[in-house]
Amino acid sequence: MEHVRLGSSGLKVSRICLGMMSYGDPAQREWFLDEQAAEPLVRRAVEAGITFFDTADVYSLGVSEEITGRLLRRLFARRDDYVLATKVHGAMGDGPNDRGLSRAHIMSAIDASLRRLGVDHVDLYQIHRWDPETPIEETMAALHDVVRSGKARYIGASSMWAWQFAKAQQVAAANGWTPFVAMQNHYNLLYREEEREMVPLCADQGVGLIPWSPLARGVLAGNRDRDGARHTARAASDAFADRFYDDTDFDVVDAVRAVAEERGRAPAQVALAWLLAKPGVAAPIIGATKAQHLDDAAAAVGLDLSDEEIARLESPYRPHPVLGHS
Repeated sequence: MEHVRLGSSGLKVSRICLGMMSYGDPAQREWFLDEQAAEPLVRRAVEAGITFFDTADVYSLGVSEEITGRLLRRLFARRDDYVLATKVHGAMGDGPNDRGLSRAHIMSAIDASLRRLGVDHVDLYQIHRWDPETPIEETMAALHDVVRSGKARYIGASSMWAWQFAKAQQVAAANGWTPFVAMQNHYNLLYREEEREMVPLCADQGVGLIPWSPLARGVLAGNRDRDGARHTARAASDAFADRFYDDTDFDVVDAVRAVAEERGRAPAQVALAWLLAKPGVAAPIIGATKAQHLDDAAAAVGLDLSDEEIARLESPYRPHPVLGHS
């Protein structure tokens, strides 16, 4: 497993990040894996050299953080041997201050996340989305104080408009506060709208990209077909994928399958290799509910695509409405 710096920061992360959203309470969603089922998968990830793990307080309403914390403490000898990321924004209760990016919520949310994770700090604390109701000055000041307190080493952001991200960075710079070092954005072969503004902005600012849904919620890996067939429990109940992707995207899926067949590789490996080769991409965040998902991700790190193969993968793409910001 290769390791790279996260953007222009000094933090080094594995080229693959294991997303922990799939691990939680199965009573909430049928495709969640409980701790017992998750442990062999996380162990396999560690054995493959993955040292970067991403979760969020809202994943399974905190259960994901609890599972993540317990498993990482069992699988690593030292806290400094892995990079742990979590996120804040979503509703964690019914109160008016139990959500968003106010100082009130951020300060209580970081403490709650640390308790669930069983650690004294996270390496990367991310805002899960933009909060239009809170002044960005208040949010950035609170995040700076979280870093200054030692409860987080770095901060990052997730999907938003490029102008919003630029504004947040400018506010931090103007006040001498901690800037974002990472952008967790919606980016894959089926959704490349981020290449218009966010990707160039992050490249200019030295911000590392850790894309979510690098396999388009499994579509690029073959979890559904052009005729509407669904092959996994998640694909059968994933309203997000139904909203994000359409029939024209299967032209790209067909290209991925063709290149994969010629290479003797799985389609997931080809799709991830394409993303890993993109400028600024540090570590795509993969979900894994089967051992093969991890094996494909690890194999993708060493797969170099030719210029001709990349052109074939990219040529069927059609512009999409901007999605994933809320």
